[in-house]
Amino acid sequence: MPKTHLRCILQGCMLLFALFAGIAQETNSTTPVTIISYIEKLELEFDVKFSFADEDLQGVYIQVPKEITLEGILGDIASQTQLKIQKLNDRYYALSKSSTIDICATVLDNYERNTVAGASIEVLGGNIATITNPDGSFSIGNVPRKAIIRIQHLGYRTRFIPAEELAGHNPCEIVLLGIYYQQLEEVVVFKFLTAGLTRELDASILLNTKDFGILPGLTEPDVLQTVQALPGIESIDETVSDINIRGGTHDQNLILWDGIKMYQSGHFFGLISAFNPYLTDKVTLIKNGTSAQYSDGVSGIIAMESRNKIEEDYFGGAGFNLISGDFYGHIPLGEKLAIQFSARRSVTDFLNTPTYNQFRNRVFQDSDINDTGNQPSDSTISREESFYFYDFSGKILYDINEKHTGRLSFIRINNTLDYTETARDPGRSDVSGLDQDNISTGLVLDSKWSRKFSSQLNSYYTHYNLDSHSITENGAQQLLQSNKVVESSVKLNTTYGLSDKLNWLNGYQFSEAGIANFTDVTRPAYNSSVKGIIRTHAVYSELGYISGDQKFRARGGGRFQYIENPGTFTKFIAEPRLNINYTLANHFRFEVLGEFKNQTTNQVIDLEQNFLGIEKRRWLLSDDSILPVTQSKQASMGLTYDEDNWYASVEGFIKNVKGVSTSTQGFQNQNQFNGEIGKYDVRGLEFIINHKGNYLSTWASYTHNINNYTFGSITPSRFPNNLDIRHTLAFASTFTYEKLKLGIGITYRTGRPITKPQDGSNAINTRVFPHEINYQEPNSSRLPDYLRADASAIYEFEVGPNLNASAGISLLNLLNKDNVLNTYYRLNSSDEIETVESLSLARTPNISFRVSF
Repeated sequence: MPKTHLRCILQGCMLLFALFAGIAQETNSTTPVTIISYIEKLELEFDVKFSFADEDLQGVYIQVPKEITLEGILGDIASQTQLKIQKLNDRYYALSKSSTIDICATVLDNYERNTVAGASIEVLGGNIATITNPDGSFSIGNVPRKAIIRIQHLGYRTRFIPAEELAGHNPCEIVLLGIYYQQLEEVVVFKFLTAGLTRELDASILLNTKDFGILPGLTEPDVLQTVQALPGIESIDETVSDINIRGGTHDQNLILWDGIKMYQSGHFFGLISAFNPYLTDKVTLIKNGTSAQYSDGVSGIIAMESRNKIEEDYFGGAGFNLISGDFYGHIPLGEKLAIQFSARRSVTDFLNTPTYNQFRNRVFQDSDINDTGNQPSDSTISREESFYFYDFSGKILYDINEKHTGRLSFIRINNTLDYTETARDPGRSDVSGLDQDNISTGLVLDSKWSRKFSSQLNSYYTHYNLDSHSITENGAQQLLQSNKVVESSVKLNTTYGLSDKLNWLNGYQFSEAGIANFTDVTRPAYNSSVKGIIRTHAVYSELGYISGDQKFRARGGGRFQYIENPGTFTKFIAEPRLNINYTLANHFRFEVLGEFKNQTTNQVIDLEQNFLGIEKRRWLLSDDSILPVTQSKQASMGLTYDEDNWYASVEGFIKNVKGVSTSTQGFQNQNQFNGEIGKYDVRGLEFIINHKGNYLSTWASYTHNINNYTFGSITPSRFPNNLDIRHTLAFASTFTYEKLKLGIGITYRTGRPITKPQDGSNAINTRVFPHEINYQEPNSSRLPDYLRADASAIYEFEVGPNLNASAGISLLNLLNKDNVLNTYYRLNSSDEIETVESLSLARTPNISFRVSF
C-alpha cells in the first residue's frame, strides 16, 4: 500500500514537471532572442550557411518565428527586422541591411490614450510626409533607415523617433504624445466678461455663440449688440446699423459673413442684428493690427463664421420673442455631406406687442409717418401700416476627402415697409414704401496639400438693393429713390510652414463692385441716375512667428492694391500691417499694433425726409475727386494682466483717416450739402477691469476719445467730430447659478456735438430764397449726457430626452430715461425754426422662449 502511494506521488510530480516545462518552453518561445544565435540554430537544423556583417546584426532581437519551413522562417525574420535576405544557392544565404525600411505606428495621447487624428508625420531631411488616419494610425514605405521621424500636432509636444524603432512591428508600434498644457492655457483669456467671449493673443476679440452666457439687456446672443459691450465700440444712436469703432462711422467697418462682404447688417432699421446667432459659430472683432489678407474697413472688422464642421447627429432649435420667431437646423446626409439652414420672420405686420410699439416709436419719431404738421387732425386721418422683416440662410458642407473640404453658403436679408395715410376731408391720400434687400452667396474650398502647405480659395457674390417711394397729394408729387450694389470677389490664400516657429501667408484677391443710384422727383422736376464700377487687384504677404517658449508672437506683412475706376482714376496703395505680442511675466502681456488700410465704398447720408426719414444712407463708389478713396493709419500700444479670476487691460491708440467727405458724416448744419473733403484724427485710451468668479462676473470699462475733423474750406477748419464722445463709462455684472443667468448693467457717456442756430435775429438768413438757418460754429455745442441701464434674465430647463428649453426676459432702458440721441433744426412753412429731437428707446420689455435638440 505505501508503495502504491509513493508511485502515485512520483507520477504526479512527473506530470507537474512536464506541465511546468511546457509552460516554460511556451514562455521562452515568446522571449526575444538575438538574431545571430537564432540563425546559428537554423544552420544546424537545415544544413545551410548564412553570411553577414557582424555590425549589421549586432544587437538585433527577434521573436522566434512560428513557421516550420525555412522559407517561412526567413520571411518572418525579414518582416521583423527589415533585413535583406538573398538566396545565393541551395545552401548559402546572405543577410544585409537594406537602405530603406517600411514603418508604421499608431499615435495616441498620453493622458487617456485617445487617438490623435490629423497629426503630421514627417521624415526629416527628405520630402516624405503624411498625416495620421482617424484611428491615429499611419504607415510609410521606403523610408531611409537612419532617418528621424518627427510627429507633431497642435496642442501636443513634438516627438522625434528614429525610423528603425517604428519598423518591423506587428502590430504597429504605439507612439504617445504628451499634451502641451502650457500652450493651451496661453491661447485665449478664458471667460472674458461673460462665457463665450474671449480675447486672443493677437488682440482680437472672439465670440463663441455656442458657449455664450448673458449680457445685460439681451436674452439671445445678438452678434452686433454684443460687440458694443467692449470698450472703444458703441452706437451713438443705439442701433446695430450704426456701430462706431474708435470714432469711425459704420460704413468704415468691414462686416463679413462666411467671408462675404455684407452691405446690410440690421433689421427694423438697425435695432436688431440681421444674422441668426444660432448657426453662427464664432465672431471675430478686430480693431487694429489686421492681417494682410483683409481689405476695407478702415475702422474695424466684424467677421462672422457659421458652423463649419459636419456633425454625426442632427441638431436644431426654434424660438420666438415679441418681435420675431425663428428656427434652425443641421442635418448630416452622410459622413462627408451635411446641410444647415436658418430662417426668421417678424410678427410685426399682424401682431402689435409692447416691444414692437416701443421700437416703432423710436424709429419713426421724426419721420413722415409721425409728422402730422399742417395736416388734418388725427380724427379725420386713417393710417394703414405694414412692416415686416425676414432673413434666411443655408449652407452645404462637403468633405471631399481628408485634405479637401468645400463649403457653399447663402443668405438673404429683407426689410419691407408699406404705409398709407388717407385724409377723409379734404380727401387726400399719401402712400409711402421702402424695401431693403440683401442676397449673398459664397464658396470656400480649403485644401491641405501637405503638413507644411495649405490653401483657401474664397469667392462670393453679393447684391444689395434699397428702393423707396413716396407719393403725396393724390399722386401730384412723387419721390422715387433706388440704391443698388453688386459686388463679386475671388481670393486665394496660401500658408506655408517655414519651420515650427515661422509660417508664411501669401495671397491674391480680385474684387469688382458696381453701384447705381437713381432719383426721380416730380415737383420740382428732378432726375438723376449715376452708375459706377471699381475693380481692385491685391497681392499680400505676411510672416508669422511664435517663439519656442510661446512668450513672443509677431505677425507682419503688407498688402499692395491696384484700384481702377474705369474712365475716372487708377491708384496704387501699399498697406503695411504689424501685430506684436510679448509676455513680460507670467501674467503680463505687452502688445504693439499698427496698420494702413483703405476703402473705396462709402455711405452718403441724405436729407432728413428722404426714405421716410428712416433709412437715409446710400452706398457710393469713390471717384477720387468728389468722393476720394478713404485711407487710414492706426497705431496702438497695450498692456494686459490676467491671473486667476482677474483680468485688466489698458490700451492707447491714435488713428488718422483722410479722404472724408462731409456728405458721409451726417452733418445737419450749414455743412451738410457742400461735400467738402477733409480728414479726422482720434486719440484715445481704453481700459477694462474684470473679475470672474464661479458664479459672478463683474466688469467696468472706460473709454476716452478726442476726435476732431479738419476741413480746410470750413471756418474754423478744425472742430469736434460728429462722433466725438469724450468719455464713456460702463459697469455690468452677470450671475450664473446652475440653470439661471442674470445680468444688469449701466452705461454713461458724455453728449455728442451738435451745431445750434445763432441767437436772436441772426438765426435766419432772409436775404436768400428759400430762407436758411444761420448756424454757430460747427459742433460748438453738445447734447446732454447719456445714461442707460439694462437688465435681463434667462432660465434653462429640460423638456424631455434630448430636448432643452430656455425662457428669458429683458428690460432695455430700465430707468426709462429720455436720452437725447440727436438734435437738428429746420424751418417750417412759416419760416420758424423747429427743433427736432431724436430720443433713445424708452423702457422696452421683451420675452423669449426657445427649444433646442
